Amino acid sequence: MSTRRERASVTSRSSVLNWVWPVCVIAFMSPMVLTGQTETPTTTKAASGATAQPRTFATPQEAADALIDAAEKFDVAALDQMFGSAGSDIIFTGETPRDRELAAAFAAEARKEKSVVVDPQHKDRAILVIGNDDWPFAPPLVRKAGKWSFDAVAGREELLYRRIGSNELDAIEICRGYVEAQHEYALEKHDGSRVNQYAQRIVSTPGKRDGLAWQNPDGKWDGPVGEKIAKIIEKGYTGPPEPYHGYFFKILKGQGPAAPLGEMDFLVKGVMIGGFALVAAPAEHGVTGVKTFIVSHDGIVYEKDLGPGTLDSFKAMERYNPDKSWNVSK
Repeated sequence: MSTRRERASVTSRSSVLNWVWPVCVIAFMSPMVLTGQTETPTTTKAASGATAQPRTFATPQEAADALIDAAEKFDVAALDQMFGSAGSDIIFTGETPRDRELAAAFAAEARKEKSVVVDPQHKDRAILVIGNDDWPFAPPLVRKAGKWSFDAVAGREELLYRRIGSNELDAIEICRGYVEAQHEYALEKHDGSRVNQYAQRIVSTPGKRDGLAWQNPDGKWDGPVGEKIAKIIEKGYTGPPEPYHGYFFKILKGQGPAAPLGEMDFLVKGVMIGGFALVAAPAEHGVTGVKTFIVSHDGIVYEKDLGPGTLDSFKAMERYNPDKSWNVSK
């Protein structure tokens, strides 16, 4: 959650490496067709006739060079053949301009620095490492029948792990940012209140400052939390649920017996002065995240895997209650 003290977030470089080209990112990391191509990747792939099996090479270095060249030219057919039918969905996001941008960024990083590292314990497996920061490309290179190719299936699993890990780290940072934002909000009195208090909302009621973000008469947004993130998180309350970086968030207005000082409400005569808490849960367990996170005014973030019923538990949760089944996030 962005506060006035800006926090570092996902950078464009990290997006490149998620592409698998990271969606992988394009499969790289979280984020590929012929120059001047205007059709969607799906249309292009159909025209190019993707092969069932990935293209093979004599050496892993040849495979890496071919991939970088195809990405640099944004040659959809070549990229499609590189990973075979099992890898199309992790290479193409469906948004041609975005795919082109990610492919170019990947190629640029690879041109700076690249190496192919063979697993010392598994000589038939290698990893393409690119960029000055040595980012590993998600799909590994594997050797079968003397030929090397990119393993799209293993790449998909790795990308899933990366996405989950990235989303969980973002959720933890948002929880910590929420604590900072609430403490900043409580430094001043708002809307004519006689007491300092914590915000009960993310986005303020129109014309008021009862949330962590509000719109001034001149139309500009102000408050401890940035407008974009505030509106996205607030959608969980005011409209169809919309996750932010794979997570839903909810303000908790009380705590249970396992919390410091025991069970209590944070609201006193409608004013939140007893404390505050937040819960963050993955929108799709095992896909966008695994762990659920909770935090209160003491700033300690706890985590727990609530399993397949995560969203049901999230919706039912009304109090912050970090019992012994919760662990402190690192």
